[in-house]
Amino acid sequence: MHLSGQTLAIFAKQPLPGKVKTRLCPPLTAQQAAELYEVSLRETVARFEASGLTPVLCYSGQQQWFAAQFSGIPLLLQPGGDLGQRLAVASTALFAAGASPLLIIGSDSPDLPLPLVDQALAVLTESDLVTTPSADGGYVLIGMRRAIPEIFSGIPWSSSQVLAATRLQAKRNGLSYRETASWNDLDEVDDLAQLLRRSPQSRT
Repeated sequence: MHLSGQTLAIFAKQPLPGKVKTRLCPPLTAQQAAELYEVSLRETVARFEASGLTPVLCYSGQQQWFAAQFSGIPLLLQPGGDLGQRLAVASTALFAAGASPLLIIGSDSPDLPLPLVDQALAVLTESDLVTTPSADGGYVLIGMRRAIPEIFSGIPWSSSQVLAATRLQAKRNGLSYRETASWNDLDEVDDLAQLLRRSPQSRT
């Protein structure tokens, strides 16, 4: 893989029932949750393909499925380990491949505004690290202008302390760090209701 310039890594799983969006079950069935996840992933990829950034899918699942569904988009297999280890290894590999700078998102913010992404890129002209906070205490985007694998170490993933712990890690490692305006992701049923109200035109 050879990258050049601004790169957006989208962390994604193969949409298999029982493997994705399990916190939406119930009221959704496992099949419905998988279908919702797939639509959200497709909407996210399409949104950023048109943004001028180079999208890369950091995938978990069958390479053949992602290659068939997202032809022409570079693929990077997620390594093993917890989310922090996967983020650290993938981000280091993407910088080695030529990313500069690098933004990372999931596939559960299908209506993430492009101006927020532009804001994050602007921050990275002056700062080492940027996040877009979410209301649940995490972040929907993290960006960096060089490999900083240590920023993903010691984070209590899937908790309300992800952002606070990231801020602390940035301070401990002497990194210049800023945040953009906040946005929400899609984890709980309330998040889905908010998405419907906020972005009724969203395919998701």
